[in-house]
Amino acid sequence: MKFFVTGVCGQLGHDVMNELLNRGHEAVGSDIFSEYSGVADCSPVVTAEYVGLDITDKNAVETVISQIKPDAVIHCAAWTAVDLAEDDDKKDKVWAINVDGTKNIAEACKKCDCKMTYLSTDYVFDGQGDTPWKPDCKDYKPLNVYGKTKLEGEKAVSDTLDKYFIVRIAWVFGLNGKNFIKTMINVGKTHDTVRVVNDQIGTPTYTLDLARLLVDMNETDKYGYYHATNEGGYISWYDFCCEFYKQYGLSTKVIPVTTQEYGLSKAARPFNSRLDKSKLAEAGFKPLPTWQDAVARYLKEADL
Repeated sequence: MKFFVTGVCGQLGHDVMNELLNRGHEAVGSDIFSEYSGVADCSPVVTAEYVGLDITDKNAVETVISQIKPDAVIHCAAWTAVDLAEDDDKKDKVWAINVDGTKNIAEACKKCDCKMTYLSTDYVFDGQGDTPWKPDCKDYKPLNVYGKTKLEGEKAVSDTLDKYFIVRIAWVFGLNGKNFIKTMINVGKTHDTVRVVNDQIGTPTYTLDLARLLVDMNETDKYGYYHATNEGGYISWYDFCCEFYKQYGLSTKVIPVTTQEYGLSKAARPFNSRLDKSKLAEAGFKPLPTWQDAVARYLKEADL
């Protein structure tokens, strides 16, 4: 198959490209930069075909995708800076990337009659209660600008295409970019104690594992909405931090606090980020490994 992947300079797009090329698929990567900018490892993504593309430029998107003629597009590009999205001078740009950019991709896919994968988030829900959100649940009440734009991106895909995968993920970490593990380990090296919230509950997602699943999906026609995080149970950010500190060998004390006590975020966060992933197995897809195992593999590979 021939794939076109957006956002390859980010955590997920980088791993998706490697997974595709390692399986023998043809893949073209893109991002906003004129040249590939990411981890310079020995993986295929560094030497793969790359196209600089601004997804908010409708004509450019249509031209690039029509020339490449992919069988499938995996759309990883997005505005993901949740707090910064709340700034008045950033809201239009966030909308342009997450909504208009996604619509541009979807419309180009329709013209090429190719399938599309859109990566979404638990933030499309209001995060109330303690019941895991099911992938086909339509009770959308996003709490912040980021969540609202990702939801509108979902609608742009589902309203435009029939052949699509909308995959919601949460608490993402990967080798190529910033994430919670990298940030907290760096903080832990220079502090005796750290404060981490313990009332936001969910499950982490390792991009290396997610990339495998996304390629598995695209090798089928089992379209629809899915939730995908690592297995291993629902935890808090506090639990997560304690585990990777232990695995890394840091003795920094982790102090659990409520979201209200922490009090630093501009954007409201969901308390309940539990995602029901049972649909994956029902569709015949292999679930992701446990997050504990994912952390161990990540720490072996990451330069921390």
